[in-house]
Amino acid sequence: MVVDMNFESENMLPIVAGDELLEAQAHIWNHLLNFINSMTLKCAVELGIPDAIHRHGPHPMPLSRLVSALQLHPHKTRFIYRLMRLLTHSGFFVLQKLPKNSGEEEEEEEGYVLTNSSRLLLKYNPCGVTPLLLSILQPALVEPWHLLSVWFKSEDRTPFDTAHGISYWEFMGSKPKHGDIFNAGMASDARLVMSVLLDKHKGVFDGVASLVDVGGGTGTVGKAIAEAFPQIECAVFDLPQVVGELKGEGNLKYVEGDMFKAIPPADVLVLKWILHDWNDEDCVKILKNCKEAITSNGKKGKVIVIDMVVGSKLEDTFIQSQLCFDMVMMGLLNGRERDEKEWSEAFKEAGFSGYKIFPILGLRSLIEIYP
Repeated sequence: MVVDMNFESENMLPIVAGDELLEAQAHIWNHLLNFINSMTLKCAVELGIPDAIHRHGPHPMPLSRLVSALQLHPHKTRFIYRLMRLLTHSGFFVLQKLPKNSGEEEEEEEGYVLTNSSRLLLKYNPCGVTPLLLSILQPALVEPWHLLSVWFKSEDRTPFDTAHGISYWEFMGSKPKHGDIFNAGMASDARLVMSVLLDKHKGVFDGVASLVDVGGGTGTVGKAIAEAFPQIECAVFDLPQVVGELKGEGNLKYVEGDMFKAIPPADVLVLKWILHDWNDEDCVKILKNCKEAITSNGKKGKVIVIDMVVGSKLEDTFIQSQLCFDMVMMGLLNGRERDEKEWSEAFKEAGFSGYKIFPILGLRSLIEIYP
């Protein structure tokens, strides 16, 4: 149903009414309040809720036991139910019936158990995503979003620059605590990715004699490959302030340098979540140096890129996450997430002859690029 509404001060376009009007309102409210999903998840991690439920196992954990385990202020215990109700609705916890003779209070018939998602929030899960969650939700990284409209009308490079007066990388370099949180987030994500890659797709490293993890940070990816393939000579390549104090071992070494100037030669280069940090011009510069590195010894190696390919036959919820990550890249780094056409154009401009995309890593893909 459509109703024409006219006000004396201005002409109004036709607007919906009835159920359609209420659906439109609910749609806006859902987006308006989405930030609460992020913040309640952060709250659950900081309070230690997933770990408390995990320690309570194997039976479901009644609310009263959860409240006791969290050591909350006495006046706040009654609010935990409402936090848990939202997180349960969002799929992070499940309410299950308590078994008879479980020893729990008779008035409580249900308790909380973990889901696959909340298991990734456990403190000691080697594939846990908590460090990445805490990194992205730092107040310093949230603040730029309040200034997004201001940035669109300014000459600032990114909304982060608008909020802090310096670039993201300069900020991280000047704030050791924030830098440590960032490195922990990247390392946790690398562990998750490598656990899947080495479990299901080890063949991508067949026949490789030498490998460089470009922009490899503290070396989580490089270490995993070096341990899984002792015959491969692995190098973690990053800026001096990142790897200067790190020591290699066995078939793993750390190399200082700048990927915008030159990259050490190798059969294979791995760039995990690197290229999305940069705009197209910088991305091509890095790729050109990659091509030089895999062809300088007279051989023809390959480059392995682990990054998102936006819209690559994914469910709509996955695409939503990809588009949000693209906004993160825009907001913090002046980078971007790319679709296949945009990747293809970058590879071609950098002088590569071909590529293959393997959509094997959830929101991200493994892309092999050939000289």
